Amino acid sequence: MAKPHTSSDHLAAVQLLLCCTLLVAFAAPTATAASAPAAPSPAKVNMTWDVEYILWAPDCQQRVMVGINGKFPGPTITARAGDVVRVTVNNKLHTEGLVIHWHGMRQVGTPWADGTASISQCAINPGDSFTYEFVADKPGTFFYHGHFGMQRAAGLYGSLIVNATAAQDEPYRRDYDGGELNVLLSDWYHENVYAQAAGLERKDKHFEWIGEPQTILINGRGQYECMLGKVTRYHRGIDRYAKTCVRGKEAKLCRDEERCLRRSECGPYCPESQCAPVVFDVEPGKTYRLRIASTTTLSALNLQVQGHELTVVEADGNPVEPFKVTDIDIYSGESYSVLLTTSQKPTFYRPGAFWISVGVRGRHPKTLPATAVLRYTNSKFDWPGSAPPETPAWDDIDHSKSFTYRIKALRNNAITKTRPPRSSALNRTIVMLNTQTMVGGHVRWAINNVSLALPATPYLGAYHYGLQGSAFDAAGEAPDGVPEGYNVSRPPGENEGYAARLSDRVYELPHGALVDVVLQNADMMRERASETHPWHLHGHDFWVLGYGDGRYDAGKDLARLNMEDPPLRNTVVVFPHGWTALRFVADNTGAWAFHCHIEPHLHMGMGAVFVEGVEKMRELKVPREAMMCGVISTSAAVVTPAAPRTPAPAP
Repeated sequence: MAKPHTSSDHLAAVQLLLCCTLLVAFAAPTATAASAPAAPSPAKVNMTWDVEYILWAPDCQQRVMVGINGKFPGPTITARAGDVVRVTVNNKLHTEGLVIHWHGMRQVGTPWADGTASISQCAINPGDSFTYEFVADKPGTFFYHGHFGMQRAAGLYGSLIVNATAAQDEPYRRDYDGGELNVLLSDWYHENVYAQAAGLERKDKHFEWIGEPQTILINGRGQYECMLGKVTRYHRGIDRYAKTCVRGKEAKLCRDEERCLRRSECGPYCPESQCAPVVFDVEPGKTYRLRIASTTTLSALNLQVQGHELTVVEADGNPVEPFKVTDIDIYSGESYSVLLTTSQKPTFYRPGAFWISVGVRGRHPKTLPATAVLRYTNSKFDWPGSAPPETPAWDDIDHSKSFTYRIKALRNNAITKTRPPRSSALNRTIVMLNTQTMVGGHVRWAINNVSLALPATPYLGAYHYGLQGSAFDAAGEAPDGVPEGYNVSRPPGENEGYAARLSDRVYELPHGALVDVVLQNADMMRERASETHPWHLHGHDFWVLGYGDGRYDAGKDLARLNMEDPPLRNTVVVFPHGWTALRFVADNTGAWAFHCHIEPHLHMGMGAVFVEGVEKMRELKVPREAMMCGVISTSAAVVTPAAPRTPAPAP
């Protein structure tokens, strides 16, 4: 695929539209002409990436990974709100395609840059290049990752930080004076993703689950064979062979030409080690902003900083009503900003250095917690003197719910709207039943008895060129609603009439429609077994209206949804045997994925696609090079986009 032509005029128009919209929707109270600061001109952030296979030792064990420009994790992108980000991606993987998703970027006017294979674009073929160009439309803590196959689990990810401007401020930006610390969390498997995918796709009793990760990584670093801190009974309850990494005796290993110099398996304390401890040096008496994001393959995580309270102020790029906690739960796809004040006085047991501990939640852990060090500049020692704090019990679901339920939109906020449109304006409610099931002898995840199987032709291109009928099953929509009488506390096989199938159908939403989605969790294939799932919506933020236990009852539950201060998010969890309700406005023309952010669950079909503004698809200036696959590549229809449909009635 050759590098696509980028329309400067189109990007400029999109950027102007975004700026005008955001100034109206998000501006603070008007200042006088004399005091209003001059808004800086938007800049372009230009990067060129070679995506390639690399040998790396993120946890002191060398494996094949997918890296960017020869390194892992990928480079951090730093932009200002309103800047144009332009990344040219060269696929040097040789044997597989790739795309990159910019998690949290809404891609208003540029849906082909969302980076979702078979939905918003074709995969970039080996040896080809593609240039992503989009507006960093709002300040906040974000990240990017591969969205083809299971490449995120192979290491294709990195941080995306969008800073505030005078035009798009953050209400907490002046509440910290010490600077910012970036904390990117992930989990790591020693088995390569191709073997993992093959195991997930085996039939019947040959199915192989990916299991628990070997290591939790902080900013791409962890330790597999040992722990940085003291091992306690808690740690041996996870791994009976847990031991502490020995400091001061690594000199011989560091000189080992084969293991260290060639394979980078040096242990954490050798110079240039790829698994060296992560240390954040901070000044005492300051307040810092920790930007925390999770791109895990599977794991829900808990983070705490020894001896320090955390004040939560941002969730998924949106300000929240500040609240204090001792630890936070974070699920795959989520991001937070927390404020931390370095107010501790050095003591014999805490000599000015403190553990940051990150452990597994929601699943019986077989992976030791990851650790990093928060070190005061006046510390008497380089290392904490006590053991790392213990992660809350993995099955304490009430602890998770307590944290999640406290997240509310910032009240009296002049920067973002806090209240969603009223329920009387609703155009559609879609209830999505999450089930684990068998389809053709394969273990799959299904939504309303349908397991998503993506087509070879991107939905965006199919609609743009009017090829829906030949590109995928456009004879009807994806199913909507929980079957009458379905018992969410029983496995699918015990519910009469339940039968799942594969499908590539979508939900079509008129431009501007107000949509509620209710995620309904249920039993898996084992009785009384249900998991927490983090769901991510592309192209949008949504209001999280509420959570509940058991089966959702619209007659009873709709009236008690939070319409006063629901938080805006792009990722939300649905708890075991429970439901989560969210609301969004379908005002972003394009084809958008909505899926569980657990990598193997998406691979097994746990997702859906919303196609918005079908009647406006022709107005998009979709780069042809982004769509030259599937039926589009062989159709003469690509010369001219489809004639627009008659607009749907205004919702």
